[in-house]
Amino acid sequence: MSEALWISFAFVLGLAVKSVGLPPLVGYLAAGFALSGLATVTSVAVENTAVLDHLAHLGVLLLLFTVGLKLKLRSILSPEVIGGGLLHFGITCAIFTPAITLLLGSDWLTALMLAISLSFSSTVLAAKVLESKRELRAFHGRVAIGILIMQDLIALGVMSLASGESPSPWSLLIFALPLLRPALFRLLDASGHDELLVLLGLLLALVLGGLGFELLGLSSELGALIFGAMLANHPRAIELSKSLWSVKEVFLVGFFLQIGINGLPDQQALVFAAVTALVLPLKGALFFFLLLLFRLRARSSFLTTLSLTNYSEFGLIVASVALPQWLVPLAIAVSLSFVISAPINRIAHSLYERYAPRLTRFEGHRRHPDEQPISLGDTRILVMGMGRTGSAAYDRLFETEPRIMGLDSDPAKARMHLKAGRNVVFGDGEDTTFWQELHMPKLQAVILAMSDIEGKVIAARMLRHKGFTGYIIAHTMFADEAEQIQEAGANEAYLTMNETGVALASHIDDYLSSTPPFESMGGEGASGRR
Repeated sequence: MSEALWISFAFVLGLAVKSVGLPPLVGYLAAGFALSGLATVTSVAVENTAVLDHLAHLGVLLLLFTVGLKLKLRSILSPEVIGGGLLHFGITCAIFTPAITLLLGSDWLTALMLAISLSFSSTVLAAKVLESKRELRAFHGRVAIGILIMQDLIALGVMSLASGESPSPWSLLIFALPLLRPALFRLLDASGHDELLVLLGLLLALVLGGLGFELLGLSSELGALIFGAMLANHPRAIELSKSLWSVKEVFLVGFFLQIGINGLPDQQALVFAAVTALVLPLKGALFFFLLLLFRLRARSSFLTTLSLTNYSEFGLIVASVALPQWLVPLAIAVSLSFVISAPINRIAHSLYERYAPRLTRFEGHRRHPDEQPISLGDTRILVMGMGRTGSAAYDRLFETEPRIMGLDSDPAKARMHLKAGRNVVFGDGEDTTFWQELHMPKLQAVILAMSDIEGKVIAARMLRHKGFTGYIIAHTMFADEAEQIQEAGANEAYLTMNETGVALASHIDDYLSSTPPFESMGGEGASGRR
């Protein structure tokens, strides 16, 4: 009976919020509270069962594993990640602890633990929002995920101290994990493209990463993330991530339902949640100015900040160990921050465009190495988005036009293409400031091969806004998206699957036109002619 109610409420409310432009996860949160309310006014038993708790945990592990699959660890070991994460944690605790002590009259240790719980940002929400917008590998996405990893490591240390438990001496074995990478790569190569690939992902995320790290006295969440990151450099890492997509999404519904099902809040919990929601902008402002301090531009600082301006499920885990009496108020605060943060992140780029003149005033004169403006020089053809489609277009065009350049929002991918001999540079097509500072004196044609529709629309619009009169072509999966891209300024927007079919048919045409009649037939047909 409980499972039927979970599915029904989650679907109905998820569909309802999706219809008004909000992410379904807001509906799943509402469904959890609705189920909790149903239990108080009827005789229907609705509770956070062991099954739901297990499903929620599996969802979190799979999400963090797929995040790890898209991470390049060397790209997050940077001053803005380490310095920004540690400074924000320290300043937040220094401000919140005395404030909580004064307002709540609690002892300093309780106030400190509450401040620590509120200093974290949600890895689950940020990763899900960035993943849905395909921005995990964009510069601001990598900075946000890097800071979240720093926070998660801090949370693990706090929980270990609060629980009085220390990791097993066997936990030192994690330093030998890189030795497993060749074996993991071979397993991934041998798993094919079907159910074995999915099972391998579940094995690594839930068994080796999750259960394995728990047995060593470490966080299962950290284990799932690390095992994903170990495979991030494999060519099939993205395929593995996509194969786990549906399983992960279903399990994550359990995580969001679980928050609300824990029970309806009392008046004190609601007041606490309201106050924490009011100070949420201060948390975001601190992130924004700290990132500017590390030479990020206003746009990257703003987008990273929006991803981190919420409270964390890790705060609930810390509270369950150190402050069980505060678990419900913190759960409401986390839920309310999700409701505020999720829809705002959906319109993050539009918000920046609106407030860019005010935000850019805070920028410094020095630029971060990953954010230098570029000039296209004598480039005649620009390929934006150097994934499989963009790379194939680049290689084909390079045969006849060497004055071609590729552009990608992932610096690690740009470096990879450079090593392969392609002329590819870092640049984010969704960055309005990038367009303002881009020089393209000889450009004649642009291919929009980015993965998301928003990036293609912004790029087409900004190219025309800069006075570009050349040819713009894009590809997409859906007819309505093709219309949006053309309305933004593209000359053509082809449907990917349609063009694939046309290409296959053209190969048949070429073959038949070069083959004499009946000569290609074999077997019985050929012998019959004799």
